[in-house]
Amino acid sequence: MKVGVDIGGTFTDLCAVDGTGIVAVGKVLTTHDEPARAVEEGLAALFTGAGIAASDVEQVVHGTTLVTNALIERKGSRTALLATAGFRDVLEMRREHRYELYDLAIELPEPLVPRHLRFDVPERILADGSVHIGLDEGYTRKLGRELAARGIGAVAICFLHAFTNPAHERRAAEVLAEVAPGLRVALSSEVVPEIREFERTSTTVANVYVQDLTERYLRDLEHRLRRLGVTGAPHIMLSNGGLATVDTAARYPIRILESGPAGGAIAAASLGPADLLAFDMGGTTAKLCLIADGAPLVTHQFEVDRKYRLLPGSGLPVQVPVIDMIEIGVGGGSIARIDALGLLTVGPDSAGSEPGPACYGRGGTEPTVTDADLVLGYLDPAYFLGGGMTLDAAAAREAIGRIAEKLGVSVEEAAWGIHTSVNEDMANAARVHAVERGQDPAKLPMYTFGGAGPVHGAGVARALGAPSIVAPPAAGVLSAAGFLTAPLAFDFVRSARAAVHDLSWEQVDTLFAEMEAEGAALLAKSGVDDVTHRRIAEMRYSGQGYEIRVPVPGGSWPDTLIDEFTATYRALYRRSGPEVGVEVLNWRVVSSGPAPDVTLRLALTKSAGNARKGSRKAYFPSAGGFVDTAVFDRYRLEPGDRVDGPAIVEERESTVVVPPGACCVVRGDAGLEVTV
Repeated sequence: MKVGVDIGGTFTDLCAVDGTGIVAVGKVLTTHDEPARAVEEGLAALFTGAGIAASDVEQVVHGTTLVTNALIERKGSRTALLATAGFRDVLEMRREHRYELYDLAIELPEPLVPRHLRFDVPERILADGSVHIGLDEGYTRKLGRELAARGIGAVAICFLHAFTNPAHERRAAEVLAEVAPGLRVALSSEVVPEIREFERTSTTVANVYVQDLTERYLRDLEHRLRRLGVTGAPHIMLSNGGLATVDTAARYPIRILESGPAGGAIAAASLGPADLLAFDMGGTTAKLCLIADGAPLVTHQFEVDRKYRLLPGSGLPVQVPVIDMIEIGVGGGSIARIDALGLLTVGPDSAGSEPGPACYGRGGTEPTVTDADLVLGYLDPAYFLGGGMTLDAAAAREAIGRIAEKLGVSVEEAAWGIHTSVNEDMANAARVHAVERGQDPAKLPMYTFGGAGPVHGAGVARALGAPSIVAPPAAGVLSAAGFLTAPLAFDFVRSARAAVHDLSWEQVDTLFAEMEAEGAALLAKSGVDDVTHRRIAEMRYSGQGYEIRVPVPGGSWPDTLIDEFTATYRALYRRSGPEVGVEVLNWRVVSSGPAPDVTLRLALTKSAGNARKGSRKAYFPSAGGFVDTAVFDRYRLEPGDRVDGPAIVEERESTVVVPPGACCVVRGDAGLEVTV
């Protein structure tokens, strides 16, 4: 038995899998004051309801939004920054790029370290790794004592060119350990040893800022699992789609920044065709990810706490491997309002789980997407979470009514406006995301999951022009299920900028061998002996500002590498670049163990009886408004069954809406395919 647990902004999802497939699923409200408490309570209920003995659980894999939330809410440690003399303000100067060129009042997130805690350390290493000015150990020693006396809990050390020569960073850490052993210290040469000073500094600061909070949380999680009777140590989902031990995650918490969404992406990749669009809509946000050639795309440039969610440059940059997805602030709990221009807008702020949407009956009064979906008849107030939570339809109508009054329309029209506004926002984001990566979203099937995803999936697909959507098995908790398909894996990087024709294979192979040895040693600590390594070069035309990821082939050198770069560039941009040289900026290795032998087909106990539960009124303007809509029990449908729209298919954790003119067919793996 293996169990996946995903803590989201509104719900904590759980999924149990054995050799036959998915045998139990669960969803409980997230407890933000103590996130591990929801895990413990949810697992206890899951084990009891499914008759699972905790001692039979071989593995627990966990993903969480803890790190993201801590960065957004500024709930980390008091942190100081030690930088090369003259460079302490890199963290605040950022880049020259402005996400709104002519807006003099653009918003940017405040640095995690205020200026009075950023210090210029006398030292200087040059770009070639040679020492220009030695480290002033006396200054470092005195500074360490002062930081400890002032109650500073964490220190980030980010010296110029430390990715080429880390000697000064390592020595500074040794000096701090001598005079202030209680300080947590992070070195940029360990956290993110690659070029680009601002991104490297921002990432190292963010890592140590959340390190104490993350470690305390993970130790609490281990304690609660042992108290339940689960004996195996949990594994933690990384943002790149791999797994790590608790110790590794506690050392590099920035690597678990997007661990929850990563699970859904790799689950969709394991269930679907080689190329698809994965769409995950939960209670707080929606995520869209491209799957190409059977795997999610990965990026090493990500931003947290964007002031404008769709605009790069408006957030805190984090330079770690992350599954390449776009995240927008529209989920079931997203709040609808009328803006200063009198227009309807939804999100990015969310009611979350505390107090939640008005219909939750937990004190929330703001109109949300879930309230709108309930008013439209898409959700059954008596069957939310399989009947575990009753929704207040009257409270939902009252909340949406305030929007309707301002717009001068009926409550149903206001609810439909909220529903379709969200669909259009997600379709627009998906279109931009796909086209920027060389894909046409209208040609891709869309796999939709998360608690709210299947409700909105058909509407998003129609807005995109996509041919179909698929709601996979256990769609409401698919991210938790996806955790169980991931191997133990970790990424390593070395910056060594050079023109391809100036490199020798011996130089490159030495770099790769160092990283592969590091990867093998890290995975060996988790008991993994069968390790595979994937080699990647980040390349660009000379003179370009950014690079693309290129697989490093075998064969003759360097022509094969340039050919691979040209093919990758053409696939992305549909043309070749200029007649100039090609250079490599970074070399990467992904070290991974074998993928688990896990199937995600539904093995839940089938409900007896007719699949059709009855009917209720649901709102579809194309059919004239409220119409009788057949309601089906997903657990009674069999492969090959067909449902014509308008229809609603319900399961405990999510609901699939089949609009008029669409049809839904149950696939062999129990996924629901809706042709729109």
